[in-house]
Amino acid sequence: MAQQDDAPRRGQREKVSLLGPGFSIGVATAGYQVEGGYNGVGEPANNWLNWERTGQVERSGVACDFWANPEAALDRAAAIGCNTFRLSVEWARLEPEAGQFDDEALARYGEILSLCTARGLEPVVTLHHFSYPWWLGEEFWLRPGSPDRFKAHVEAILPSLVPHAKKWVTLNEPNIQMLMGWIEGATPPGRTRAFADAYCVLDNLLTAHVFAFDAIKAVQPEAEITCNTSSSSIYEHDRLLNDLFLLRAAGVDESEVDRYIDERRALHNAVFPPEHAGELLLRRFFAALNPYGTAKSIGDGGLFQRIRTMARRPAPRRVLEAVYASPHESTLGAVGFDWYDPVASHALRVPGHAGIDGRRDWSVGRAIWDVPPHAEGLTSWCHAESVLHPDLALWVVENGMATKGGAPRADGWDRPRYLREHLGAIVRAIDDGIAVSGYLHWSLMDNYEWGTYEPRLGIFSTERDESGVHWSDTDAQGNDAAGAFSHIVRGLMAGDRSVLEGP
Repeated sequence: MAQQDDAPRRGQREKVSLLGPGFSIGVATAGYQVEGGYNGVGEPANNWLNWERTGQVERSGVACDFWANPEAALDRAAAIGCNTFRLSVEWARLEPEAGQFDDEALARYGEILSLCTARGLEPVVTLHHFSYPWWLGEEFWLRPGSPDRFKAHVEAILPSLVPHAKKWVTLNEPNIQMLMGWIEGATPPGRTRAFADAYCVLDNLLTAHVFAFDAIKAVQPEAEITCNTSSSSIYEHDRLLNDLFLLRAAGVDESEVDRYIDERRALHNAVFPPEHAGELLLRRFFAALNPYGTAKSIGDGGLFQRIRTMARRPAPRRVLEAVYASPHESTLGAVGFDWYDPVASHALRVPGHAGIDGRRDWSVGRAIWDVPPHAEGLTSWCHAESVLHPDLALWVVENGMATKGGAPRADGWDRPRYLREHLGAIVRAIDDGIAVSGYLHWSLMDNYEWGTYEPRLGIFSTERDESGVHWSDTDAQGNDAAGAFSHIVRGLMAGDRSVLEGP
């Protein structure tokens, strides 16, 4: 009997993944949004406690019941072709009272991470995803000692977590936390236009990242670590953060930081020019307020120079101290970003526009289900990030699309199309030689979107009632998003580009 040849037959070419070897493909979640069991009687309380109990937001309740039944989610993630699963470990659950640490909760997180691994899902662990213990106070991140307190927390939990994970997100979207909590007032503590305090908060969050980065590296030198930002056209609300983390890697002396930031802002504006005068005004306004860059960069005299003089108080820049004191030349292991709609001015709309239901919407802001998809922009953003940080891999830590319940979107998009076009954008970037090494869709299931269950972003729809959480095999619009995701991912892994084509 002739020996069987396992090599490809002559004339056939072995198919190679279009995503490249070792690519991380999966879904992202956050503890408070999916676990359930927060802010009720006898339950761990986080910084949303007062908002939930006073009716300012919808109660989170059971959420997706992930804490009690993670297998329901993990089995579905594995079944649709994911090899990666992002989740957060919640400080409020781990330390429900000051100084009272819950060892059983920490062990449970270790068990959940093991459940991921058993299903072929590599965990990506987020150490802080917007929420923190109630007893720290709603304005915890405004306090000068907050980075040190967070560092102590991270050092306490790492020994139990590092056996199960090597990919880490230190803090989720620090740019959004300061913006939503201290400028827009949409999340606790609900302050509006507190610009000076917002930049103090941002400095504390950035310093906390450096502390957490150093703490992880001390116990796991091979760890891959990022701090994901929400992509923004405003330099001070996105790319500034990574530039600060990488100052030493760029060879910038501490005395030259402001000049360097001027250069990087100019470069950002060149590769991502403002669409119109309103966008330009927003960029110049925040450039005037932020604590980095020289006065000359705002222009001699004029409105923005006066804004800088009047509104910009001396703000702490402790992150510089942390970066230059770190034992690591680079305090960022990968450029992690979340891709929704980066154009800041798109968040504003003229009151009186027609809503999905045909009624007039008199709000100024754009609803999350009206955020326009921009797949071509994702490819361009990957190119720009690669040019700005050529030595670092890129992680798309979040990308997704909301609907208002099961209603159709005004622009006609559905989730299968969204998945095809945005994964196609990643493939185009990889084709061009860009080092994109991961893509995580937000999210696996509909969850608690920071005060409400109305926005639906899940590949799977979930509903909840007195009997528990109920999963659907479709998304909220009734589309087979899971089938689409699985078909696309498995096809790309097999080298089949046709899966990116429309129906």
